[in-house]
Amino acid sequence: MSHLGSDCTIVTLKESKFALKETNPKKWRQYLLGVWRRYQGKPAVAALHQSKLLIGKQMIQAWVNEHPDLKLPVTFDSWYTQPAFCRFLTDTVQLPYVGTLNASDKVVLQSGEMTVGAFAQQLKKEHEIAIKNGKPPVFKPITIRYKGTKEQYFSYCHTHRIPKLGKQRLVINFRKDDLTDNPVFYICNRLRWQAKGITTIRRHRWPVEVYYEEGKAEGLDQYQLRDFEGISRHVALVAVVYSLLRAAQQDTVLRGILQRQLKLILEGTVAFWRRTTEAENLWNLAVLISFGLLAGKPIEVILTPLLETML
Repeated sequence: MSHLGSDCTIVTLKESKFALKETNPKKWRQYLLGVWRRYQGKPAVAALHQSKLLIGKQMIQAWVNEHPDLKLPVTFDSWYTQPAFCRFLTDTVQLPYVGTLNASDKVVLQSGEMTVGAFAQQLKKEHEIAIKNGKPPVFKPITIRYKGTKEQYFSYCHTHRIPKLGKQRLVINFRKDDLTDNPVFYICNRLRWQAKGITTIRRHRWPVEVYYEEGKAEGLDQYQLRDFEGISRHVALVAVVYSLLRAAQQDTVLRGILQRQLKLILEGTVAFWRRTTEAENLWNLAVLISFGLLAGKPIEVILTPLLETML
């Protein structure tokens, strides 16, 4: 039992759980996380550590306070699709949202609970039978506009009950007309919204996820810093590198040079461009060393200018 802060918040740990520290550290960690979730709303506990959910709530609340007349939808990935966060959006700030489910999440059907992944496969079989018999398809084609281009999906959209989230508008999307790709699963707290609108809103989240993935490739999560200012600088530097690589993708002169020297088709992600530019730099270094050695220069003399720029 411990007291935290001036409000005397008491957090109680069960003595029977302490043995898990030695016998099962993973369960001990899960137990501590469960205790923390129950108390995280207390000011004294929140002052010690704030989760991404609490930070997200604070940011949304601040935005709502500044724009009380706007009811713009909020969209997020599966990590944020949790009951407390969804209830906050629906009940507290009264905003529409489009969340994301994993294939392992459950949906409540008349036959009982089923994972949405298994439900999608069941619907796929019903879809194939319907097409074969000349009946309306289960997954209907929809077209959305995104940044000036058209994208087509094959969508199932109905209201279902999701455990711990209540009634939700469930959208299951395939990209291929034969439904052979992996589906994605979205939920929405607006039960009259249709697949096209829900998919369009969720589509605007994708660049954020791409940034996280490619930013990590540039070192976004590779640091050993505890000082907030140091972490901020690290994130800022990674963002600058990412932005420069994005700009390089549009540099026709640079593309031409790399195309000729590396004989590559320069398309792909920022991570691909990072590898490409690293390969170009490595090639230039090898050429520099080679010419220097042919001229009879010691390796120390050849590398001195490079070392001076790095120190």
